[in-house]
Amino acid sequence: MKRILNKISPRVLGVRNQMMNVNVSKTGKIKLQTGLLLGFISILFGGCNSFLTENLKGSFSTETFYQNDKQALQAIAGVYNAISFSSADNVIWVFGDVASDDAVKGGNPGDQSEITYIDLFTANSTNGMTNNYWKFTYEAIARANNVIANVPGVTMDEAIKNRIVGEAKFIRAYSYFNLVNIFGKVPLKLFPQLTQATINVPLSEVSEIYLQIEKDLTEAAAVLPVSYTSADIGRATKGAAFAMLGKASLYEQKWAAASGYFQQVEDLGIYSLLPDYANNFKLAHENSTESIFEIQQKTGQNPMTGNAMNQWFAPPTEGGYYFNAPTQKLVDAFERSATGEVDPRLDSSIGRDGQPWLNGDLFSAGWSPTGYLTKKHQQPLSEVSSSLKGDGDLNYIYLRYADVLLMKAEAYNETGNAQLAKTNLNKVRQRARLSFKGTPPADLLADVTTSDQNLLRTAIQNERRVELAQEFHRYFDLTRWGKSVAEAALGPDYNYETKRYFPIPQAEIDTNQAIK
Repeated sequence: MKRILNKISPRVLGVRNQMMNVNVSKTGKIKLQTGLLLGFISILFGGCNSFLTENLKGSFSTETFYQNDKQALQAIAGVYNAISFSSADNVIWVFGDVASDDAVKGGNPGDQSEITYIDLFTANSTNGMTNNYWKFTYEAIARANNVIANVPGVTMDEAIKNRIVGEAKFIRAYSYFNLVNIFGKVPLKLFPQLTQATINVPLSEVSEIYLQIEKDLTEAAAVLPVSYTSADIGRATKGAAFAMLGKASLYEQKWAAASGYFQQVEDLGIYSLLPDYANNFKLAHENSTESIFEIQQKTGQNPMTGNAMNQWFAPPTEGGYYFNAPTQKLVDAFERSATGEVDPRLDSSIGRDGQPWLNGDLFSAGWSPTGYLTKKHQQPLSEVSSSLKGDGDLNYIYLRYADVLLMKAEAYNETGNAQLAKTNLNKVRQRARLSFKGTPPADLLADVTTSDQNLLRTAIQNERRVELAQEFHRYFDLTRWGKSVAEAALGPDYNYETKRYFPIPQAEIDTNQAIK
């Protein structure tokens, strides 16, 4: 059982004509404290009969919303709601994994065929997947903008007010970070969409978008707490803001700034690697000491608040769609000893023929067109039955401490500090080695000892690939590492200059009058 029992799902949408729509949706929810929200839930829903019969229930004008702390909490819940994996439109995995060399679309050949165009870098501006993700992400931004603009005027506890605004700025930064790395130049919308000027926003340069990301995260880090009590776990923290600042700096190749932010994460003294790598992806270890920012999900709710990836990635024998199928190249990236033992992270991450699967049975290569399926983001049938397969209970960890250690290693290596780079890299390798069942061979996952910058860079890059396999980071890593790395990994048909970013959806071009 999760300790956090109460979740709500208001959709706090962009405002037009001075109206704020707050609807109950099928997208995911942040887990919030029952006591704080009990009175609000009774106000929002009242009795069941009145909820079903009254017109415009759940719709508020700007004169009646953002009037108290309960409405402010509802609004920020709607922002978290907007980044969950309950929505089928949250296809960050398509861009992070399928577009990379680590996975192919999978599934039936004709099912979700528009993913194939993304995989082949032939997607055009009418591609449904890019359009859906664009709308999904800008809805999160619209909700965050409403909170940032309106919550400061609410009469309530100042610390909680500032925290809520900081949470919204964190999620806005997270959303723009994903957009800028998928599409490049995008409209930088920072205000509620109440006027033509705030609706029709031109494309901003990538550098300008990063400046806003850094500004939001810096302001968030100043007000967010280091941690929460159990009832509020899942909200953005100071450590998450520092880690995202470091990640943004790393993507901009501001190495010294990145290592400084990552050191601030470490200095908080609350994060550590789990002893067993596999536990990061199990229900019993959610929101662990390794988790820095984790998107919360919960099964068995009405409306649904669960994780749809549990079905998207599952084999057909469990009622799944077997998408995001790992490639042989990814499997081959995991180290093997001279006697054939394999890095234990492989079988924690990927189902492969004849190896234990999630339900006590053995995986069959026939379940996938590549012979492999991702094991992460899925749960055994004992936790979520096949009839509820698309309503998983497992959270998604966007930022892990292991990721921070590897980014920190990379930043140190690029500034010529090989010793600190190796120290951080080897912490991750040592944990992987300790995850081996039994005594690991001496030649498996040994410490990296080279101080050569190029060799160390290659070692760090491969370590990211296997440590973070199927966690939706690979394509973004490849592209930020530059032309030669990306083109070598993605093949002769990939041109870095013309295909790094995906086309802006035609629907946005048609409706946004500021895009030329």
